[in-house]
Amino acid sequence: MERQTTFAKPGEIQAQWHLMDAEGQVLGRMATRIATILMGKHRPQYTPHVDTGDFVIVLNASKVTLTGRKLDQKFDKRYSGYPGGLKEVPYRRVRERHPERLIERAVQRMLPKTPMGRKMLKKLKVYPGSEHPHAAQQPIAFTLD
Repeated sequence: MERQTTFAKPGEIQAQWHLMDAEGQVLGRMATRIATILMGKHRPQYTPHVDTGDFVIVLNASKVTLTGRKLDQKFDKRYSGYPGGLKEVPYRRVRERHPERLIERAVQRMLPKTPMGRKMLKKLKVYPGSEHPHAAQQPIAFTLD
C-alpha cells in the first residue's frame, strides 16, 4: 500500500457540468452546495492549490426563496469609494431586476478570496429562466441532499 499523499495536477481532472434548478430552494443552502462543487471538494482528488472543481448551471434564479423576512431586511450593498457613495438595494428589488445577482454574490462570498477563487466563480452560470445555452456540454442534473 502506497503511503504518500497524491496531489491532483493542473489539467489532470476533467471538469463536468452540473445542472441545478433553483425553484423553491433556499438561497444559502443552495449556495453552499454550489460553492462545494465549484471548489472541487466533492471529489476524492481535491487538492487545495489546484482548481479541481466543476461547472455549475443554475436555472430559475428568479424563483429562489429566502427564509424569514430577508427579502425586505437584507440589502445588496455597493460602495463607490467616494464619501456618501454607499448604495443599498433591498433583496426583493434585486430579485425582481437581477435575480442571478443574488446567487452569484452568495456563492462568491463562500469561495476563496484569491485569483483561483475568481477563476472558480467564472465556472458558475446563472440564468433567471429555465433556458440555457449549454446543452452541448450534457450537464448532469443534481439536487440538494
